[in-house]
Amino acid sequence: MTAKIFQYRKDMKKLDSKAKKAGRKLLKPGLEDAIKNKSKGGALSCALCFTIADEFQVQPREVGYALDIMEIPIAMCQLGLFGNSPIGKIVQKAETIPEDLENAIREMLDNGRLTCHCSWQLAHQFAMPKIRISSACEAMGIKISMCQLGAF
Repeated sequence: MTAKIFQYRKDMKKLDSKAKKAGRKLLKPGLEDAIKNKSKGGALSCALCFTIADEFQVQPREVGYALDIMEIPIAMCQLGLFGNSPIGKIVQKAETIPEDLENAIREMLDNGRLTCHCSWQLAHQFAMPKIRISSACEAMGIKISMCQLGAF
């Protein structure tokens, strides 16, 4: 099922309503209702996306796929990269970066970028908020890639 989800997800913006309806059949039962019930103001926060993924024991990307089908935007990225009204991106460049954090970031780079998942791992490893990792990346000129929800 996951391969089908990724295949549909790739071209989601191009899909018409008939294709989106077909895509709904791939969703885990109850997932769509949970998203509807937890979305506020027509959007669902990044944090709630992960809560729903845990509740339904699915990959976060499957929740992102469901949001695409339902045309519900993701709000308040936990890395501060998007979804924060009205400005969108709220992450700022860190003024200072601990040397051990900078080294750890550099070690985890993939083609010069740090994945969202690796950002979260580093936040856990260094016991700091996720946005501090993205702040360090901003200061280092490193882009974060591969959103776990599929937003970028």
